[in-house]
Amino acid sequence: MLRRSIILLEMQPGSLLIEKDLAAQWGVSRTPVREAIQKLADEGLVTVFPHSATIVSKISYRMAEEGFIIRRALEVESVRRAAERATPEIHARLATIVTKMRAIVSEQRLGEYIEVDNALHCAIAEASGVGRLWRFVMMAKVDLDRMRQLSAPVPGHLDRVTDQHAQIVDAICHGRPDLAELTMRVHLESSFEVMSRLIAEDRDIFEPDGPRPVQKEPAE
Repeated sequence: MLRRSIILLEMQPGSLLIEKDLAAQWGVSRTPVREAIQKLADEGLVTVFPHSATIVSKISYRMAEEGFIIRRALEVESVRRAAERATPEIHARLATIVTKMRAIVSEQRLGEYIEVDNALHCAIAEASGVGRLWRFVMMAKVDLDRMRQLSAPVPGHLDRVTDQHAQIVDAICHGRPDLAELTMRVHLESSFEVMSRLIAEDRDIFEPDGPRPVQKEPAE
């Protein structure tokens, strides 16, 4: 629950985490809270200052970009394999998830989108026959996920993303691995470009160190 709250930005970067307050909130002892915080520290989601404080880590653009590169490499392979193994059952499962995405966007329940988005990409990984692939993607994209959550309210963004998901699913279900790879690559790269633009707008929640995306000059 703590990890989910951080990923969904319900707990903002820089927020103070107090063990006894979290234990009281969830009705548990401080031991499982301490263990959870240590796991989150291992993922880079929280920063522990011994005998001082524990805070939600700021978003690292460097780590988000690394996660994007890893994710793109793995998911391009995943979607090709899924397209080569497509069955009517896979088609039905993926199409159902896209329908859920359209409902979420239509009803402006944007905070729920990331979890359904993950469900679709996980289903593609499972359809590829390389089930553990998604576990490695999840491990790599922690900071990327928080950037994804920031991008959700960008006007028109989730509509475009959902259309891209539908195109990916269509390519898989028609057994077209080359097209599936292309649509997945376009989807991931265009989404990351949108996320990267947000750094200038939300600079306070990003780590100050590390490279920044190059801002493109407007066309003449």
